[in-house]
Amino acid sequence: MAKSKGEKTVGGLLERSPSHLLHRVLQLALDIYAEECGEAGVTQRQFAVLAAVAENEGVTQTALVRATGIDRSTLADMVARMITKGHLERQRSSEDARANSVRLTDAGREALESIRPMVGMADARILALLKPGKREGFLDLLSDMAGAELHPAEPEAKAKKVKAPKAEKVKKEKKPKKDKAAKKAA
Repeated sequence: MAKSKGEKTVGGLLERSPSHLLHRVLQLALDIYAEECGEAGVTQRQFAVLAAVAENEGVTQTALVRATGIDRSTLADMVARMITKGHLERQRSSEDARANSVRLTDAGREALESIRPMVGMADARILALLKPGKREGFLDLLSDMAGAELHPAEPEAKAKKVKAPKAEKVKKEKKPKKDKAAKKAA
């Protein structure tokens, strides 16, 4: 994100905000994914579901929520659409009658295999934004952060609440007191 000569930058708060910076990086990553994979018709989230199911055939939807980070209701809708598309099949889990297990269909396996090289290109483009010596560390940090939800930090390691700086109080000038004689004259 180079700035042109004379262009002003927005203040330091956004430049040092992890939530804002992660959001911006996510936008960039999704744009790159769309450029590389858009024609395949498989979104980044759908790829995540296909890959997670491929790694653990018969996985429950609850386990898919944990593996992908996609919330339960969104994942249920996605799985239903992917079943309609013919990429997944769902059945009651043999281990828990209340749970659904999900498997790839042949069409789902083909979709996953056809998009893997495109996802690889998108990932390579994203990593190419960093110096080669920083790439592994970046992936390690992302992995740590993504896994933090499952393994919360110890209480002393958790981030402390940051207080906003207090505005300076402006002292009011005191009005000179009128003496008693001046009050009576007025």
